Amino acid sequence: MPLMRGAEPYHHEAGQIGVLLCHGFTGTPQSLRPWGEFLARNGASVSLPRLPGHGTTWQEMSRTRWQDWYAELEKAFAVLQGRCAEVFVAGLSLGACLALRLAEVHGAAVKGVVLVNPSITSDVPLLALAPVLKWFVPSMPGVAGDIKKEGAVEVGYTRTPVRAAATLPRLWSLVQADLGKVTQPLLVYHSPEDHVVKPASVAILRRRIPGVTIEELHDSYHVATLDNDADRIFAGSLDFIRTHASVPLQRD
Repeated sequence: MPLMRGAEPYHHEAGQIGVLLCHGFTGTPQSLRPWGEFLARNGASVSLPRLPGHGTTWQEMSRTRWQDWYAELEKAFAVLQGRCAEVFVAGLSLGACLALRLAEVHGAAVKGVVLVNPSITSDVPLLALAPVLKWFVPSMPGVAGDIKKEGAVEVGYTRTPVRAAATLPRLWSLVQADLGKVTQPLLVYHSPEDHVVKPASVAILRRRIPGVTIEELHDSYHVATLDNDADRIFAGSLDFIRTHASVPLQRD
């Protein structure tokens, strides 16, 4: 099935530090591509896969569930592990939730975690009703494109497939239940003015994970990686990786 323009995955092989980037629900690698390219220019090996069902049609996505998306990240993580000395994971929104799950499952094999506007709880009433609505409504209005910066565009669906959304509560429950396993360094970027994900997710992380660093983004909305604070996220994540990596960030 043809991909939306810009929805292609991105991979770059460089040094011994690997970074796995995870895009968000109904979004595409395009939302994180500038971040990935920035890290690649600074010596990281970067993997930014396209999650199954994303970047084509929302009807195709309705045939996928969170386990399919997570499995794709597991494969990408294994490839990075095979060629890099250390691997960091990072993500936006649902991608941040999946990144946390990788950290919970793989423990010390994940060197550090960077999250941007993470979604780990059902704080949107309509999404909370998705397990019931899926029997009556095939799709809801889309959530892509919440960006403050003039002219910036996110490639994503204009409709949200309800069947896919109905699988999210199980993922959120698993991630919340195992937050105590996240002992890796954790950096979180949070936009107080986010029209997609409410503050509850960051509040849970602040309460449950000792030592988490939370940076506020006051000039960006939900898709902050394409917004006014993008450069701050990119530079801050690079500093975070340099601080916590045991080997230098440099090309082979």
